[in-house]
Amino acid sequence: MTKAWLCRIFTLGLTVAGTAAWGEELWEERALKSHVDQTLYSGKLDTQTLEELIGRGETLFKAKFTALDGVGRPMATQAIIPTKRKRLQEKQFHRTAGLDANSCASCHNDPIVGGAGDFSVNVFVSEGFDNADFDTTDPQFSNERNTNHLMGAGLVELLAREMTADLHAIRRDTLRDARRSAEPQTRELVTKGVDFGKITASPDGILDLRETEGIDDDLVIRPFGQKGVMTSLRQFTINALNHHHGMQAEERFGARWTGENDFDEDGVSGEITAGDISALVAWQATRPPPAQNNPDNPEWREAAAQGNELFEAIGCSGCHIKALPLETLLFQDPGPLDAAGTLRQGEAQSPLTYDLALLAWARTLPRNAQKQIMVPLFSDLKRHSMTDRQVATLGNELLSQRFVERNVFQTSELWGIGSTAPYGHRGDLSTLDEVIRAHGGEGRESRDTYIALSGNEKSALIAFLKTLVIPE
Repeated sequence: MTKAWLCRIFTLGLTVAGTAAWGEELWEERALKSHVDQTLYSGKLDTQTLEELIGRGETLFKAKFTALDGVGRPMATQAIIPTKRKRLQEKQFHRTAGLDANSCASCHNDPIVGGAGDFSVNVFVSEGFDNADFDTTDPQFSNERNTNHLMGAGLVELLAREMTADLHAIRRDTLRDARRSAEPQTRELVTKGVDFGKITASPDGILDLRETEGIDDDLVIRPFGQKGVMTSLRQFTINALNHHHGMQAEERFGARWTGENDFDEDGVSGEITAGDISALVAWQATRPPPAQNNPDNPEWREAAAQGNELFEAIGCSGCHIKALPLETLLFQDPGPLDAAGTLRQGEAQSPLTYDLALLAWARTLPRNAQKQIMVPLFSDLKRHSMTDRQVATLGNELLSQRFVERNVFQTSELWGIGSTAPYGHRGDLSTLDEVIRAHGGEGRESRDTYIALSGNEKSALIAFLKTLVIPE
């Protein structure tokens, strides 16, 4: 008996191939009735076509995938690089190594679909190459992570793309100037007011990156994931589908890269098409951003106004920058930074382009004097050390992820924080007061200043943070 057959024992007349014995009936247990045809969505989309693609993405995001769709990866691990298991997986669902969810919305649902998740839906992140199967929550095997919300995700990716383009321009100009002058040249890596340190270029083209801060050596801003290691929504989506559901995207796990049409050997090929991924990306990229609530209660409004000032005064806004400027709302998928294992711009017949300005919520975004869109995400999209010897609460991981130090995390986006308790990377801090007190390392000074505030001042700061919500 083959591995695929071992993994495909069904009842109720269903066949191993994943089709109903009696044909395609309305009650047939398949979540995906059809796949999205990528060729139908190309170039710049008009409002109607975009709304159609978003609708297909929402259906996929909410779908509870079944074995008929390809749920499970009996002979593949959760690794982002296609990796075979050494032996057949005995159980499909595991809270530790995955599968750990029936749908995307299983975890991203608080307070609405696309939102955050409670501690109960924490995920366990490991690279998946070794110890693919483990049945312990011991942090030596994986990093336990709470679920972040996806609201405003398209704006976040657009910011990261523009910031990366700025940094790459600085690198290019520094190398050019060093070559022309025959002298070493040093430049500050500053984009949108965020300082990523310095680079020094030698006339021979050698680039010294030792003084960079909070970014990888390729100077790419990776805005997704609590360590800041995911480049795009497309990469994030492909990874998550495999890890959490065993739904493998053709653009990574198909014949082009693996030489197989059914890499996970579950009896189903073509589980997720490029069009399906594009639809999921479109739905996530067009989620409305969180907003700042204006409380009806006058006492709350007064306290929040004071808290807003304190947020600046004690230095929170040094990392949690209230708003970053964005030049354009045109979103391309695939994006300019997608790499091998995702569909890339040169491989797409015509990359999708949609204008987020077509969406009603985009009209509410403020603009500065230069007509730039101000994105109120309360982050600098930079990595920081978050622990020291005295304050180490957030240093709760034992495994490095993508060569990022264990106590280093990307600045959390605070927009929506009033709606997304619990807090911390593990979701084990129940109040905002607790997570502020947990800031060590580069956040230590602001944390100590917060602790020194009076009780009323602390309360005012919390009142302000509680106005940053996800509208329901």
